[in-house]
Amino acid sequence: MAKKGIPEWLNSSLWSTSSPSPVDDRLLHHLPATTTVAPSPPIVERPPLSPSPSAISTASPSPPLPIRPPSKSEVNDLQNGNEKDETPPALAAAEDVSRKSQVVAELSKKVIDLNELRKIASQGLPDDAGIRSLVWKLLLGYLSPDRSLWSSELAKKRSQYKQFKEELLMNPSEVTRKMDKSKGGDSNEPKIESPGALSRSKITLEDHPLSLGTTSLWNNFFKDTEVLEQIDRDVMRTHPDMHFFSGDSAAAKSNQDALKDVLTIFAKLNPGIRYVQGMNEILAPIFYIFKNDSDKGNAAYAESDAFFCFVELMSGFRDNFCQQLDNSVVGIRYTITRLSMLLKHHDEELWRHLEVTTKINPQFYAFRWITLLLTQEFNFVESLHIWDTLLSDPEGPQETLLRICCAMLILVRRRLLAGDFTSNLKLLQNYPPTNISHMLYVADKLRTK
Repeated sequence: MAKKGIPEWLNSSLWSTSSPSPVDDRLLHHLPATTTVAPSPPIVERPPLSPSPSAISTASPSPPLPIRPPSKSEVNDLQNGNEKDETPPALAAAEDVSRKSQVVAELSKKVIDLNELRKIASQGLPDDAGIRSLVWKLLLGYLSPDRSLWSSELAKKRSQYKQFKEELLMNPSEVTRKMDKSKGGDSNEPKIESPGALSRSKITLEDHPLSLGTTSLWNNFFKDTEVLEQIDRDVMRTHPDMHFFSGDSAAAKSNQDALKDVLTIFAKLNPGIRYVQGMNEILAPIFYIFKNDSDKGNAAYAESDAFFCFVELMSGFRDNFCQQLDNSVVGIRYTITRLSMLLKHHDEELWRHLEVTTKINPQFYAFRWITLLLTQEFNFVESLHIWDTLLSDPEGPQETLLRICCAMLILVRRRLLAGDFTSNLKLLQNYPPTNISHMLYVADKLRTK
């Protein structure tokens, strides 16, 4: 599936000065090919898988603008896969200004009301560099609502991440040198020719590169090599159509290195999950937003801030990535079953046509939707808007994600009801352009009262 296009401004000189690179077809993360001509058994393959406080205005908030319900004609257009509904530019601009004034006013308070901030963010945040960065840190619990604590909180977390890098990204030789240096040495012993090197008599079994011991630094290092190679491959494939992540520029390479370090440290700190292909797609939006913070001080620590926010976000979805839990009540298959039941509850006719008549197993399309948080179904900017809603729901992003996936099915129900196995699977694996605001409106209406 070719990745849907992105706005031209994402490739402007503001982010990079390198020449555009071609958009590659992204074969990674695809489930069974859409050319399937007959239903297959329900087999699932896991996918290869802020401005500173002083800079915030104290402008008074404008009255909140209600979400505009769609008209019948707009619903018909969207259900047929046509993105005909467009908010008039003047109205859209007014909504953006109003929402920006509301969020800025809320962020200016000494103690931020998270409930109010969630209400504002659920409708989408303004694209001003810095606002989304700060709001996401608050919604993910990285920052306290009390602004007076931000300075100490950030200093502590950033120092902790620096320590992670120093301890977890060193190879065994560096670890040995560091340990030897910290122990000092007997001044009466003869000096070793190479600083930090161990004499043969001092090399223990656990220090030897050929050791198979479970506590051997070298043995664990070699075990990690396969994971590190997978991380490297995936990071190189991350958003190849964006100069921020891809290309030969120094900035792109620096950003790639930051993604690799975050994912590597996460894998080493979470041996039960390690790294699963696709985690790079979840980290990418977080790092992008933080790196483009208008506050250069915050942007400089985008990697460490992104690490802790990524960990927090993954805490709500980690069971979807743990293969041992696939068939449990918290695993990915059960989550997909919950989506199926949600669709049956709200639109039994569509559910029956998909799963009984055409026999489309929801795992064929929903696996990627859920595990990658819809980052592959919409363009990058649309994904950010969707994530504003995901992160702002007090029930947690998992419940909101399932409602959005259900809304995606309902919005193309006419085409699905008229289609067969092949055409419907192709449609759902290559979701058509849609109005994101309306999709989120429909998803909110599916909330259980």
